[in-house]
Amino acid sequence: MTGFLVAKLLKGVDLRLLGSGNIGARNAGRVLGPSGFVLTLAGDILKAAAVVWAAIQFGYPPHIQLLGFLAVILGHLYPVFLKFHGGKGVASFIGGLVVFHLPSAILVGAAFLLFYAIKRSLTVAGLFAFSLAPFFYWLIERQWKETLILLPISLLVVYVQKEDIIERIKLPE
Repeated sequence: MTGFLVAKLLKGVDLRLLGSGNIGARNAGRVLGPSGFVLTLAGDILKAAAVVWAAIQFGYPPHIQLLGFLAVILGHLYPVFLKFHGGKGVASFIGGLVVFHLPSAILVGAAFLLFYAIKRSLTVAGLFAFSLAPFFYWLIERQWKETLILLPISLLVVYVQKEDIIERIKLPE
């Protein structure tokens, strides 16, 4: 877990006990400053990107590339070494999607910008856009097997942020 390791190396602290308690880039930035944010973000992006890239380089078919991507996301969200309490998977999702299927990643980015312009919430805009990744992939490639593997990847990243989503979309009373 990048954030956990960065916090230990930079300041000798356990990121799970500080700030929001999350080991992702946002909390690393709050607790450790800009360098903690950048290092954690880069590490989380690169770990998923590297797995998908390696699968491509070794000639594995797209569904196997996606299973590797899914394994990275599951490991990020539920790391065994941290008692299954991990990050939220946003950076890893972005890294893996960019390498797996850049056109879908670009469409997700465009959807994010549109949703952000409407809602003015990074979290809500990002999660709505992430949930569209399987749809964009299917529109371009028309491959059901890969789309059905990409679906739980994107939904897992959205699901683990359910409290944030509920908090941000509450209507005024």
